[in-house]
Amino acid sequence: MKNLFKKRKKPQDDALVEIPLIDAREGGMAGFVRSQKDKIQKLARLTRGQLGWFSRVVAPFVYPVMDTVSKWWLKKTKNPYYEEIKDTAKVVGEKGVYAHNVIYEWSCTTGALKTPERKAPQLVRVMDWLIKGMGKHIAVVHQKGPAGEFHNITWPGLTATFNGVAKGRFAAAINQAPMQRHFFGGPVTDWFRTHGRVFKSNAMPAGHLLRHVFENAANYNEAKDMLTNTPIASPVIFTLTGVKEGEGCVIERLEKKAVVREIASDTEPDRVFTTNHFQTQLNGVGDGWTGRGFDNYARYEGARGIDPAKVNQDGFQWFTPPLANKYSRLAMVADAASGEFRLVGTEKDKLVTKEFHLKP
Repeated sequence: MKNLFKKRKKPQDDALVEIPLIDAREGGMAGFVRSQKDKIQKLARLTRGQLGWFSRVVAPFVYPVMDTVSKWWLKKTKNPYYEEIKDTAKVVGEKGVYAHNVIYEWSCTTGALKTPERKAPQLVRVMDWLIKGMGKHIAVVHQKGPAGEFHNITWPGLTATFNGVAKGRFAAAINQAPMQRHFFGGPVTDWFRTHGRVFKSNAMPAGHLLRHVFENAANYNEAKDMLTNTPIASPVIFTLTGVKEGEGCVIERLEKKAVVREIASDTEPDRVFTTNHFQTQLNGVGDGWTGRGFDNYARYEGARGIDPAKVNQDGFQWFTPPLANKYSRLAMVADAASGEFRLVGTEKDKLVTKEFHLKP
């Protein structure tokens, strides 16, 4: 397969956006939100336009309702990040902040991969999102919790952690789980029933659980236990890597049930990957599941074909179709043992940020 980025001219460095590194260890996320107010408002507008004129027309009517329900649910469940979301909504002054911190739609390809240069498996991550323009708005936020510091690879306005690296502890990322089918109804009905279940739960959303784990888990084993056993509001898939050889797994989750796929016991002994479908017995629960995202199974096969020797090289040579696709917004490689990670923002087949390389 050819590298997607080789099909076009390499852009001039000054045409690419710098990914900011924000220190929120002392001041918390409030200062980050205030400093990124313009970006959050821009992202809100991008979200309203993700389905073209239709979403721009209906958003003014739908978002207030979604915000009201989401705010009520966050308070009802005593969500630990409710005050932060409330402050964000107040600072930004845009509808949809509460809703976007509860409901998300994306597809991803993520895995743990053993490479020749590193002892511990590397977290290899591609994040796809329907919303155009997301790639250039990535931010790296340096945060801390009782268990130590970590870097949250995120977007302004989101309180959850979807991609993170905690030096000397672990690295992790979230994939959206497949959508549960129901005997009566079609995809639209399935979507509403799936999201309706969230508001019946008293558990945290998966992204808030992952942030809680980064703040409170002292090591890989503690993180794995929390991600496996803590009740969550909706199904999800976690990928986790540690600091020792063999510390890498994919955790497929239902609200109160989990199945773990270990790197050492998967089909390929040097890797374990996931996209947006269950590969364990969870796939047979209920009336079945519909995989999320674009070209779901092809992305999984593409991940199985990654050359480990290319993962830690400059230029993201491993990032090729179908992993790289029209919805790709982020590509990343992280080493939890050293805390080193490489990150780039993308938009379709174009690089839209300079490569962010953190080497503690």
